[in-house]
Amino acid sequence: MDEPGNQVLAVWGSPGSGKTTVAVKLAKYLAGKKRNVVLLTCDMTAPMLPCICPPADLECEHSLGSVLAAVQVTQSLVRHNLITHKKYDYLTLMGMLRGENEYTYPPHNASQATELIDCLRELTPYVIIDCSSYIVNDILSAIALMEADSVLRLVGCDLKSISYLSSQLPLLQDHEWDADKQYRVASNIRPNEASEHVERVLGNVTFRIPHSAEVEEQVLAGNLFKELSLKDSRGFRKEIEQITR
Repeated sequence: MDEPGNQVLAVWGSPGSGKTTVAVKLAKYLAGKKRNVVLLTCDMTAPMLPCICPPADLECEHSLGSVLAAVQVTQSLVRHNLITHKKYDYLTLMGMLRGENEYTYPPHNASQATELIDCLRELTPYVIIDCSSYIVNDILSAIALMEADSVLRLVGCDLKSISYLSSQLPLLQDHEWDADKQYRVASNIRPNEASEHVERVLGNVTFRIPHSAEVEEQVLAGNLFKELSLKDSRGFRKEIEQITR
């Protein structure tokens, strides 16, 4: 894998489309290849750190909220608040902690969100940002979509997911939302599911991530950094590898 220089990838899409799952698996894959990577989880309504791995796997507890509460977000502040994963030397994380919400800390603005992403970009070669779905009310996710070098835009094959994305796409028509850097992804495709319905909304999709029962079990268990070993996960693993390339 060639080093492309510092890269920021934002993962965004409809609720339940697998944003966090894909973001975690991408970060795990890169860390497994000895690439330094930061995984930033933006959701402040439903903090994702408690949902992706057992608390015992994390070295310490630092909150994204305390970083964004600073008047100025600096590299030293960001570095101090990164959380190390005990099993992956090349992986660090940042997000809200269990029990916190958007009102736990003082409100932040676009400037602080931009400073955070800039600091992360300078600190590590790879930054993967797990955005929340509701970008209108989430400053950090909105800034991430604008500042990222590439965006994965996920949608499930169900009607609700397609309807959601159709309602949000008009919000992304402004020139600040660079359409050329967005990769359309049909996510969690089950056997015999009509993924062509997704293409009617998205146009041609770049990646098709199949459903994996093993991944679903890891989501339910809150252990997304666990290895995938079953046969039904081969297609999922293959798409993750293609995305990283």
